Amino acid sequence: MTKPEESHPVASQDRTTLGATRAMIEIQDLHKWFGDFHVLNGIDLTVARGERIVICGPSGSGKSTLIRCINRLETHQRGRIVVDGIELNEDLKQIEQVRSEVGMVFQQFNLFPHLTVMQNCCLAPIWVRKVPRREAERTAMEFLERVRIPEQADKYPGQLSGGQQQRVAIARSLCMNPRIMLFDEPTSALDPEMIKEVLDVMVELARDGMTMICVTHEMTFARTVADRVIFMDEGEIVEASPPETFFERPRQERTRAFLSQIL
Repeated sequence: MTKPEESHPVASQDRTTLGATRAMIEIQDLHKWFGDFHVLNGIDLTVARGERIVICGPSGSGKSTLIRCINRLETHQRGRIVVDGIELNEDLKQIEQVRSEVGMVFQQFNLFPHLTVMQNCCLAPIWVRKVPRREAERTAMEFLERVRIPEQADKYPGQLSGGQQQRVAIARSLCMNPRIMLFDEPTSALDPEMIKEVLDVMVELARDGMTMICVTHEMTFARTVADRVIFMDEGEIVEASPPETFFERPRQERTRAFLSQIL
Protein backbone atom coordinates (compact mmCIF):
# COMPACT_ATOMS: atom_id res chain seq x y z
CA MET A 1 0.00 0.00 0.00
CA THR A 2 1.37 3.39 -0.91
CA LYS A 3 1.98 5.48 2.18
CA PRO A 4 -0.11 8.65 2.09
CA GLU A 5 1.58 12.00 2.56
CA GLU A 6 1.76 13.59 5.99
CA SER A 7 -0.98 15.87 7.18
CA HIS A 8 -0.55 18.66 4.63
CA PRO A 9 -2.79 18.90 1.55
CA VAL A 10 -1.34 17.58 -1.70
CA ALA A 11 -0.60 20.32 -4.20
CA SER A 12 -2.86 20.25 -7.24
CA GLN A 13 -0.02 19.47 -9.64
CA ASP A 14 0.87 16.41 -7.55
CA ARG A 15 -2.64 14.95 -7.63
CA THR A 16 -2.43 13.84 -11.25
CA THR A 17 0.96 12.23 -10.72
CA LEU A 18 -0.07 10.40 -7.57
CA GLY A 19 -3.61 9.59 -8.66
CA ALA A 20 -2.70 6.48 -10.63
CA THR A 21 -1.02 4.79 -7.68
CA ARG A 22 -2.91 5.99 -4.60
CA ALA A 23 -6.17 4.57 -3.33
CA MET A 24 -9.10 6.98 -3.14
CA ILE A 25 -9.91 6.06 0.47
CA GLU A 26 -7.70 4.34 3.04
CA ILE A 27 -9.05 3.44 6.47
CA GLN A 28 -6.73 1.83 9.00
CA ASP A 29 -7.65 0.43 12.44
CA LEU A 30 -10.60 2.79 12.81
CA HIS A 31 -12.33 3.00 16.19
CA LYS A 32 -15.32 5.08 17.23
CA TRP A 33 -17.22 5.19 20.53
CA PHE A 34 -20.54 6.75 21.48
CA GLY A 35 -20.07 6.82 25.23
CA ASP A 36 -19.47 3.18 26.21
CA PHE A 37 -20.80 1.87 22.89
CA HIS A 38 -17.93 0.76 20.63
CA VAL A 39 -19.65 1.45 17.32
CA LEU A 40 -16.59 0.96 15.07
CA ASN A 41 -14.05 -1.63 16.18
CA GLY A 42 -10.83 -1.79 14.18
CA ILE A 43 -12.11 -1.13 10.65
CA ASP A 44 -9.61 -1.60 7.81
CA LEU A 45 -10.79 -0.70 4.33
CA THR A 46 -9.17 0.48 1.11
CA VAL A 47 -11.32 1.81 -1.74
CA ALA A 48 -9.77 2.12 -5.19
CA ARG A 49 -10.51 4.94 -7.58
CA GLY A 50 -13.74 4.25 -9.41
CA GLU A 51 -14.62 1.34 -7.13
CA ARG A 52 -18.24 0.85 -6.09
CA ILE A 53 -18.79 -0.48 -2.59
CA VAL A 54 -22.11 -1.53 -1.07
CA ILE A 55 -22.23 -1.86 2.72
CA CYS A 56 -24.99 -3.86 4.37
CA GLY A 57 -25.68 -5.25 7.82
CA PRO A 58 -28.18 -5.16 10.69
CA SER A 59 -29.28 -1.96 12.39
CA GLY A 60 -26.64 -0.66 14.78
CA SER A 61 -23.76 -2.41 13.06
CA GLY A 62 -21.89 0.85 12.35
CA LYS A 63 -22.58 1.18 8.62
CA SER A 64 -23.79 4.78 8.60
CA THR A 65 -21.25 5.86 11.20
CA LEU A 66 -18.45 4.50 9.02
CA ILE A 67 -19.35 6.53 5.95
CA ARG A 68 -20.08 9.61 8.07
CA CYS A 69 -16.52 9.39 9.35
CA ILE A 70 -15.21 9.56 5.78
CA ASN A 71 -16.22 13.22 5.48
CA ARG A 72 -15.85 14.00 9.20
CA LEU A 73 -19.54 14.29 9.97
CA GLU A 74 -18.51 11.96 12.78
CA THR A 75 -15.07 12.10 14.41
CA HIS A 76 -13.14 8.92 15.06
CA GLN A 77 -11.18 8.44 18.28
CA ARG A 78 -8.52 6.08 16.99
CA GLY A 79 -7.11 5.00 13.65
CA ARG A 80 -6.52 6.75 10.36
CA ILE A 81 -8.64 7.93 7.43
CA VAL A 82 -6.98 9.24 4.25
CA VAL A 83 -9.20 10.55 1.44
CA ASP A 84 -7.48 11.17 -1.89
CA GLY A 85 -4.17 11.72 -0.12
CA ILE A 86 -5.53 14.01 2.60
CA GLU A 87 -5.61 12.69 6.16
CA LEU A 88 -8.65 13.56 8.22
CA ASN A 89 -7.54 14.97 11.54
CA GLU A 90 -8.25 18.14 13.53
CA ASP A 91 -7.02 20.44 10.75
CA LEU A 92 -10.13 22.35 9.61
CA LYS A 93 -8.57 23.24 6.27
CA GLN A 94 -8.06 19.58 5.45
CA ILE A 95 -11.58 18.69 6.62
CA GLU A 96 -13.01 21.38 4.33
CA GLN A 97 -10.87 20.16 1.44
CA VAL A 98 -12.10 16.59 1.86
CA ARG A 99 -15.73 17.68 2.19
CA SER A 100 -15.47 19.69 -1.01
CA GLU A 101 -14.50 16.50 -2.86
CA VAL A 102 -17.00 14.14 -1.21
CA GLY A 103 -20.71 14.29 -1.99
CA MET A 104 -23.19 12.73 0.40
CA VAL A 105 -26.84 11.76 0.04
CA PHE A 106 -28.71 11.04 3.27
CA GLN A 107 -31.77 9.01 4.23
CA GLN A 108 -33.70 12.25 4.60
CA PHE A 109 -33.34 14.62 1.68
CA ASN A 110 -32.03 17.60 3.71
CA LEU A 111 -33.12 20.13 1.10
CA PHE A 112 -33.71 23.73 2.12
CA PRO A 113 -37.52 24.04 2.01
CA HIS A 114 -37.49 27.81 1.44
CA LEU A 115 -35.27 27.51 -1.66
CA THR A 116 -36.26 26.28 -5.10
CA VAL A 117 -34.70 23.17 -6.58
CA MET A 118 -32.38 25.36 -8.65
CA GLN A 119 -31.37 27.43 -5.63
CA ASN A 120 -30.70 24.28 -3.58
CA CYS A 121 -28.39 23.01 -6.32
CA CYS A 122 -26.53 26.30 -6.81
CA LEU A 123 -25.98 27.28 -3.19
CA ALA A 124 -22.79 25.31 -2.45
CA PRO A 125 -21.04 25.88 -5.82
CA ILE A 126 -21.59 29.64 -5.51
CA TRP A 127 -20.59 30.00 -1.84
CA VAL A 128 -17.99 27.24 -1.47
CA ARG A 129 -16.39 26.99 -4.90
CA LYS A 130 -17.07 30.65 -5.83
CA VAL A 131 -18.62 29.62 -9.14
CA PRO A 132 -20.38 32.48 -10.99
CA ARG A 133 -24.16 32.23 -10.68
CA ARG A 134 -24.84 31.68 -14.39
CA GLU A 135 -22.27 28.90 -14.57
CA ALA A 136 -23.69 27.30 -11.42
CA GLU A 137 -27.21 27.42 -12.85
CA ARG A 138 -26.05 25.91 -16.13
CA THR A 139 -24.31 23.07 -14.31
CA ALA A 140 -27.33 22.56 -12.06
CA MET A 141 -29.63 22.21 -15.05
CA GLU A 142 -27.27 19.66 -16.62
CA PHE A 143 -27.44 17.51 -13.50
CA LEU A 144 -31.19 17.96 -13.09
CA GLU A 145 -31.51 16.68 -16.64
CA ARG A 146 -29.24 13.79 -15.75
CA VAL A 147 -31.50 12.79 -12.84
CA ARG A 148 -34.49 13.35 -15.16
CA ILE A 149 -36.28 16.21 -13.39
CA PRO A 150 -35.24 19.44 -15.20
CA GLU A 151 -38.88 20.55 -15.29
CA GLN A 152 -38.87 20.79 -11.48
CA ALA A 153 -36.11 23.43 -11.33
CA ASP A 154 -38.38 26.30 -10.22
CA LYS A 155 -40.44 24.29 -7.72
CA TYR A 156 -39.91 24.07 -3.97
CA PRO A 157 -39.06 20.74 -2.29
CA GLY A 158 -42.50 20.55 -0.68
CA GLN A 159 -44.08 20.43 -4.13
CA LEU A 160 -42.16 17.27 -5.09
CA SER A 161 -42.60 13.59 -4.35
CA GLY A 162 -40.11 11.82 -2.11
CA GLY A 163 -38.40 10.19 -5.07
CA GLN A 164 -38.09 13.54 -6.83
CA GLN A 165 -36.64 15.16 -3.70
CA GLN A 166 -34.03 12.44 -3.38
CA ARG A 167 -33.06 12.91 -7.02
CA VAL A 168 -32.68 16.64 -6.33
CA ALA A 169 -30.42 15.74 -3.40
CA ILE A 170 -28.27 13.63 -5.73
CA ALA A 171 -28.13 16.42 -8.33
CA ARG A 172 -27.20 18.92 -5.61
CA SER A 173 -24.24 16.76 -4.56
CA LEU A 174 -23.13 16.30 -8.16
CA CYS A 175 -23.12 20.06 -8.71
CA MET A 176 -19.98 20.21 -6.55
CA ASN A 177 -18.25 17.80 -8.99
CA PRO A 178 -17.22 15.42 -6.20
CA ARG A 179 -14.64 12.70 -6.65
CA ILE A 180 -16.51 10.41 -4.26
CA MET A 181 -20.22 9.90 -3.58
CA LEU A 182 -21.48 8.50 -0.28
CA PHE A 183 -25.06 7.25 0.00
CA ASP A 184 -26.54 6.57 3.44
CA GLU A 185 -29.59 4.34 2.86
CA PRO A 186 -30.89 6.75 0.18
CA THR A 187 -34.11 4.82 -0.45
CA SER A 188 -35.10 3.94 3.13
CA ALA A 189 -37.43 6.96 3.49
CA LEU A 190 -39.16 6.39 0.16
CA ASP A 191 -42.40 4.68 -0.70
CA PRO A 192 -41.79 1.41 -2.60
CA GLU A 193 -42.93 2.80 -5.94
CA MET A 194 -40.38 5.63 -5.68
CA ILE A 195 -37.36 3.47 -4.91
CA LYS A 196 -36.69 2.36 -8.49
CA GLU A 197 -36.43 5.89 -9.87
CA VAL A 198 -33.71 6.76 -7.36
CA LEU A 199 -31.83 3.48 -7.83
CA ASP A 200 -31.89 3.95 -11.61
CA VAL A 201 -30.07 7.27 -11.20
CA MET A 202 -27.51 5.67 -8.90
CA VAL A 203 -26.91 2.84 -11.37
CA GLU A 204 -26.15 5.41 -14.08
CA LEU A 205 -23.66 7.18 -11.81
CA ALA A 206 -21.95 3.90 -11.03
CA ARG A 207 -21.61 3.06 -14.71
CA ASP A 208 -19.90 6.41 -15.27
CA GLY A 209 -17.05 5.33 -12.99
CA MET A 210 -17.82 7.44 -9.92
CA THR A 211 -16.13 6.21 -6.75
CA MET A 212 -19.13 5.25 -4.65
CA ILE A 213 -19.89 3.85 -1.20
CA CYS A 214 -23.52 3.05 -0.56
CA VAL A 215 -25.14 1.82 2.64
CA THR A 216 -28.28 0.00 1.56
CA HIS A 217 -30.39 -3.13 1.91
CA GLU A 218 -31.32 -3.01 -1.79
CA MET A 219 -29.60 -6.25 -2.70
CA THR A 220 -30.61 -6.14 -6.36
CA PHE A 221 -28.74 -2.85 -6.59
CA ALA A 222 -25.74 -4.46 -4.89
CA ARG A 223 -25.73 -7.34 -7.36
CA THR A 224 -25.99 -4.97 -10.32
CA VAL A 225 -23.59 -2.22 -9.33
CA ALA A 226 -21.11 -3.24 -6.63
CA ASP A 227 -17.52 -4.25 -7.20
CA ARG A 228 -17.51 -5.41 -3.58
CA VAL A 229 -20.22 -6.02 -1.01
CA ILE A 230 -19.25 -5.50 2.62
CA PHE A 231 -21.19 -7.01 5.50
CA MET A 232 -20.81 -5.33 8.89
CA ASP A 233 -21.93 -6.49 12.31
CA GLU A 234 -21.17 -5.16 15.80
CA GLY A 235 -18.81 -2.51 14.45
CA GLU A 236 -16.64 -4.88 12.43
CA ILE A 237 -16.32 -5.91 8.81
CA VAL A 238 -17.38 -9.56 8.86
CA GLU A 239 -17.09 -10.25 5.15
CA ALA A 240 -16.11 -8.40 1.97
CA SER A 241 -16.21 -9.96 -1.46
CA PRO A 242 -17.46 -9.50 -5.05
CA PRO A 243 -21.25 -9.79 -5.39
CA GLU A 244 -21.21 -13.23 -6.97
CA THR A 245 -19.19 -14.66 -4.09
CA PHE A 246 -21.03 -12.69 -1.43
CA PHE A 247 -24.49 -13.85 -2.47
CA GLU A 248 -23.75 -17.33 -3.76
CA ARG A 249 -20.87 -18.50 -1.55
CA PRO A 250 -20.66 -16.38 1.63
CA ARG A 251 -17.84 -17.59 3.85
CA GLN A 252 -19.11 -16.56 7.28
CA GLU A 253 -22.07 -18.09 9.08
CA ARG A 254 -23.14 -14.65 10.30
CA THR A 255 -23.32 -13.45 6.68
CA ARG A 256 -25.36 -16.48 5.66
CA ALA A 257 -27.81 -15.87 8.51
CA PHE A 258 -28.22 -12.22 7.49
CA LEU A 259 -28.80 -13.06 3.83
CA SER A 260 -31.35 -15.71 4.72
CA GLN A 261 -33.41 -13.03 6.45
CA ILE A 262 -33.37 -10.39 3.72
CA LEU A 263 -33.36 -12.40 0.47
